Amino acid sequence: MIDFQNASFMKLKPVPQSDFEGMVSPMFVAGETILGTFRGIRDGVVFTDKRIIAINVQGMTGKKKDFTSLPYSKIQAFSVETAGVLDMDSELELWFSGLGKVKFEFVSQANVSQICKMISERVL
Repeated sequence: MIDFQNASFMKLKPVPQSDFEGMVSPMFVAGETILGTFRGIRDGVVFTDKRIIAINVQGMTGKKKDFTSLPYSKIQAFSVETAGVLDMDSELELWFSGLGKVKFEFVSQANVSQICKMISERVL
């Protein structure tokens, strides 16, 4: 499970859905689809139309993985910080009811505005 006191996924870059589809699709409910997939060095984040799935790769071999399901219905607030001239990363902070804050840091080529719109469509 994500340590919600210090939850942070850093340097996420967009990757093809196929990178995580086989891993997360067995957990899907009927009709659930992937909207976007992002990978850090080892960890990943999958945005579906129902939730965010954070994938924490553990151990030396990376065979052990922790999947945390974060439903959009539990988001109370979120904040987006776009990339600047010197700071080339974008950040997305989400506050979940009863869980706390989760922070995602994206590389500059990630379309954070699109992610923000996607979350807004499911939260508001």
